Amino acid sequence: MPRRFIDISVPLEADIASDPPGYTPEIDYLDHKQTASAVASFFPGLEVDQLPDGEGWAIEWLKLTTHTGTHLDAPYHHHSTMNRALNGGEPAWTIDRVPLDWCFNPGVKLDFCAFDDGYVATAADVEAELARIGHDLQPLDIVLVNTAAGAAYGRDDYVSKGCGMGREATLYLLERGVRVTGTDAWSWDAPFVHTRRRFEQTHDPSLIWEGHRASMEIGYCHIEKLANLETLPDHGFTVCCFPFKIKKGSAGFTRAVAIIDD
Repeated sequence: MPRRFIDISVPLEADIASDPPGYTPEIDYLDHKQTASAVASFFPGLEVDQLPDGEGWAIEWLKLTTHTGTHLDAPYHHHSTMNRALNGGEPAWTIDRVPLDWCFNPGVKLDFCAFDDGYVATAADVEAELARIGHDLQPLDIVLVNTAAGAAYGRDDYVSKGCGMGREATLYLLERGVRVTGTDAWSWDAPFVHTRRRFEQTHDPSLIWEGHRASMEIGYCHIEKLANLETLPDHGFTVCCFPFKIKKGSAGFTRAVAIIDD
């Protein structure tokens, strides 16, 4: 049976508006000529012109956070505890403790592109979309949310684009056994610029990061800054999103891929 692999990750790239100011990555590219003397220094007596074409190796120095590029958030990122609804609470797992069997499972896509930027999706929205696509959630399904942010990646307005997933929408998924979710937006929650406006109006702190904080009740992971979700079917594909293993990390980079057996 033919198998297609669809890259649903963004490239790690400097000098674009992929994150708020102060959080964008810095990449220092060193080419073969620039590193030739460094390579020669490992071997006393070796001259640069003795290397093939006088070239060393190409390397890159990176300055970034674990939440740069497409990444999988661990429950520890959301809060210091998790699973209050399941076992009364326990220390939240860091990325090196996330079960690998969470990260390779059937995928489901929710099309929320039509929602306004900053809209907070509800459980009713999730239920209605699942009914529209004719899918009954199964434990460990990986649920990906396609928002208006996907088409804006790299633009100056990217971090303000797309809807967010609210607490009740997130818990709707978690209570049905989902443990990994994802979005093509900068955050699983509504963009901060919109949440800030609602907080200024209500002074209600529960609005802040409400989707993330659902992990306090049932621990879960989500992928942020996905890409190409519009190319995926509603269901009938597999998601692979194993995270980079960072000791005690709050997140891990992932080359997320959707696999379709045609």
